[in-house]
Order: sequence, then C-alpha cells, then structure tokens
Amino acid sequence: MAVFISLVLAFCLLFTDLAIAAAPLPLEGFLANGNFEEKPKPSDLRKTVLKGKYSLPKWEINGLVEYIAAGPQPGGMYFAVAHGVHAVRLGNEASITQTIPVKPGSLYALTFGASRTCAQEEVLRVSVPPQSGDLPLQTLYSSNGGDTYAYGFKAVSNATKVTFHNPGVQENPACGPLLDAVAIKELFPPRPTRVNLVKNGGFEEGPHLLRNSTNGVLLPPKQEDATSPLPGWMIESLKAVKFIDAKHFNVPFGLAAVELVAGRESAIAQIIRTIPNKVYNLTFVVGDAKNGCHGSMMVEAFAAKETLKVPFKSEGKGKFTTASFKFKSISARTRLTFYSSFYHTRVDDFGSLCGPILDQVKVLPVV
Repeated sequence: MAVFISLVLAFCLLFTDLAIAAAPLPLEGFLANGNFEEKPKPSDLRKTVLKGKYSLPKWEINGLVEYIAAGPQPGGMYFAVAHGVHAVRLGNEASITQTIPVKPGSLYALTFGASRTCAQEEVLRVSVPPQSGDLPLQTLYSSNGGDTYAYGFKAVSNATKVTFHNPGVQENPACGPLLDAVAIKELFPPRPTRVNLVKNGGFEEGPHLLRNSTNGVLLPPKQEDATSPLPGWMIESLKAVKFIDAKHFNVPFGLAAVELVAGRESAIAQIIRTIPNKVYNLTFVVGDAKNGCHGSMMVEAFAAKETLKVPFKSEGKGKFTTASFKFKSISARTRLTFYSSFYHTRVDDFGSLCGPILDQVKVLPVV
C-alpha cells in the first residue's frame, strides 16, 4: 500500500511539474537583438548606413537607417549610447520593425532608450497595431542622453508588429531619433481592494527597467488608463512623468514610485469608483528621490471639489512626509490628480529635470 501511495504521489508531482513547465511565463526582457549589439554583416553596411531590408539582425528596416557606435561621429557630432555600445538612427520617414509573440487581451509596456540627435524638434512614432503614438523628443529630461521611455499597448492577436518610425518633422534630413535599447514587459492590471480604492496606488506594477539605467523610465504624456505603461494611471499632461525604482532612487515604500519631473506640465491621474455624497479620505506620500533634487517643492492634489497643496523642503536626503485630506464624492466616478507646482533641476546637473516623488496613494471611505 505504501508503495502504491508513493507512486501516486510521484505521479502527481511529475504532473504538477509538467503543468508548471507548460504554463507560459510572463514576457519580460529585451526583444531579439533589442540592444542592437548583434552587428550587421560588413557587406550590409555602407559606412554607417544599413543596406537592405533585413540588414539589421532580427529587425526589418525601411528607409535611411544608420548603425551607430557610441562616441565621436563624422562631421564633429558626438552620440551618447546610454544602454550599450551600438544604436540605430532613423532618418526622415525611416522605420524599424519586429514581429513579437503576445497574448491577445494582455497589456504590455515597451521600454526603450531614445534621444534626439540635433538641436531641433524630433518625434519618434511608436506603432503596435491598432495603436500608434508620437513621442516628442524635444525636451531632454537628462543631459547625458540617457532618456528612457515606456509605451503601453493591449495585444489583439497572437503576434504583433512593433514599429519605431521617424515621421520626418524636422527640417534637416540628416537628423533623426537615436534608438539604443528596446525591451518589453507583460503587465497585470491591478484592482481596487478592501484597503484601497486606488488601483496600483503604490506604483509597484510598471514597465521594465533597463538593467544599466539610472535615470528611471519616462511615462510619455497623454497616456490613457486602458493602455498606460503604468497600470491604473493616466498621464494626462504635456510632459512626461518618471517611473523610478528602489534600486537607483530613494523610494519611501516598496520597489517603485513616480517622480513629477516637469512642474504643472506633468500630471498623473486616476478615476476611482465612489458613492455619491459619501465622504472619503485620501492619503499619499511626498518626498525626494535622493537624486540631487533640492529646494522648496509642492505637490498639489485634487479629488472631487477638494484641493490640497503639500509643501516639502527637499535637502536631497531621501526624506518624505505623509499628507491626507477628506473629500465628498459628487458622482459614481471621482478623478484624483497630482502634479508638482514648480520646476526643479538637479543641483549637480542643471540640464536634468527632477521633482518631488509620489507614493502610497490610498483612498478609503470615512466610517
């Protein structure tokens, strides 16, 4: 009998192991040759220009695409490649495309290093059918060329085409966005809970963080909540909001937070379910990321008809404070909005925008 039970247990364990092995793992990491370190064949290059539709390994190219090595360039220019040694530059109307496997209905975020190469307006268009969005690259959030962005999308089939395209808005055709790393992460949309009506209030669910990136990930403006790279939240402003991690920044709670880096031009919002005429309590944490962002800060919070201004004096030591206020809902949906009142730059780098951080946003009904 003991032998029989042992055999049954062994069979069950084997079946469990096989089931676990068969379950698809969440997708996260670089796309194939996502860091562009797999070099093209010498015969597929004319100086820096790629020749042929499939000359860039694992990618399909269209138009004038250059394969760039970090450092000084012909003509006196210098290109910084923050996430490795090699990058691609997209000329006017040029694009690179890769087809990736995805799960229909799932939410994903692309993370990529992107920067402009000339001192004029440049735009990077990101397309994942049926979605498409334009990222303005005119604003530099860090002076070392290490800006990293995230773009969210919802998959509609088992495979999808990811395209990065230069729509050619700049005057000089020799200019164009520099793309130096592309990664992806499958996101799991959070839900409200009994202890918090705010979804993803601690900002723990967010885009992939590139391993050697110390600048955080910029969440582009005008991101809707259905496809936001920060699940549950909308970026409804003119400038980006920064997603930061505890490994590279001071984060009050958990593994991540957001930094409001562009004053009133970078606002983050969420619409929560409420009961009309019921009173709720909103609490949140404001602090500094211990990243050289000093000075008098202020975060403004809005809920229903109520507003709270939270002053915070940053000494760059990673301190934080908790704020709270009560509001009465006026409908079944209440919008929460947060932004920084002022612009700030790092004391050790006036070319890098920074600001107060926001964490642990919670809403509960007042009993």
